Amino acid sequence: MTDSTPVSDIDLFDDAVLVDPYPSYTALRALGGVVRLPANDVYALTRYDVIRRALGDWESFSSAGAIGFNPMVNEALTGTSLSSDPPVHTRLRATLTANLSPRALRGLKDAIDVKADALVGKLVAEGSFEAIDALGRALPLEVVADLIGFTGHARDNMLRWGQAAMQVIGPMNRRTAESFPIAGELYAWCSEVTADDLAPGSVGRGIFEAEARGDIPPNTAGHIIHQYLGAGVDTTIASIGNLVALFAAHPGQLALVREDPALVPAAFNEVLRYWAPLHAWGRRATRDVELDGVVIPEGARVAILFGAGNRDERHYDDPDAFLVERNPVDHLSFGYGPHGCAGQGLARLEGHAVIKALARRVERLVVGAEVRVPSNTTRSIEELPVLEVIPA
Repeated sequence: MTDSTPVSDIDLFDDAVLVDPYPSYTALRALGGVVRLPANDVYALTRYDVIRRALGDWESFSSAGAIGFNPMVNEALTGTSLSSDPPVHTRLRATLTANLSPRALRGLKDAIDVKADALVGKLVAEGSFEAIDALGRALPLEVVADLIGFTGHARDNMLRWGQAAMQVIGPMNRRTAESFPIAGELYAWCSEVTADDLAPGSVGRGIFEAEARGDIPPNTAGHIIHQYLGAGVDTTIASIGNLVALFAAHPGQLALVREDPALVPAAFNEVLRYWAPLHAWGRRATRDVELDGVVIPEGARVAILFGAGNRDERHYDDPDAFLVERNPVDHLSFGYGPHGCAGQGLARLEGHAVIKALARRVERLVVGAEVRVPSNTTRSIEELPVLEVIPA
């Protein structure tokens, strides 16, 4: 019997692929739902149904010591909810999600809407601005800092720590090596942080209170705070930068939202589907498991390609078009199953707030060339100059 597993020489972490992975995703989907990539020593999952099935089957596709693409990061993340399976994962995640549930976030919605509207209003009045620094980074950094209660040194380092925490999930390339010392600063701070280091009344303080009550294991509060910053900030920054660029390129789609504000959630879903903020995420096969006619052997490393699944023509009609009325509520960018993004409610509040403010205040954005730089895990825009704002 011959091995019929499709094979490709694509390197997921090649600079050109990281900057624009979509041609590679198309080529990989054409080969199959599961494609072996010798360059990365992984089985890549490329089609929507295959990815969704794997994400829902944590017993066959384990996260424990497996989400990263180098052994050092997998060792460092051991014991976190990101890098564990039920029942350990369930208990660790409960405290994280308790503070990020729709009910818990309800009180934040108005404050985030006001912040986003004031920020967009100020930028529109200025007439030109750098969209990533002035909007994409400014809003999430302020929202998360206030939510967790970061002050002083931690607040000042949130951006570089969050970026480094995502870079080190990649293979041991130059980007990973350069980011490990910075990610280590975050890890060290989270290992030493106490309730007194966080603002009174913040979610961060609440996590320490949960530890004191015995709701989570001893010495895990810092790990949970690490995940708020490590997994949440850089991806939200990417999503907000992406939505500004997409609405600048598609003013007719922004007009649809302006005419019908009820489209705001659908529009953000389409932004996330069209440009997934996460490039690749790891799993490990716990047994020989068949997917799409391919047997993935026990112990094999698996790469989940969210963006490839989100553009699968087998699942979405005209997947390469950006259409806010599509409302792809089942997109893969927040994951699926037990490890579905714990912070998605907060990300939605921020994304929705920015879209609402743009639709209300802006007719059209005239932008310069977007600048993207290769990044191992998060696909984001580094610079996006808004040259002119045509107000609504």
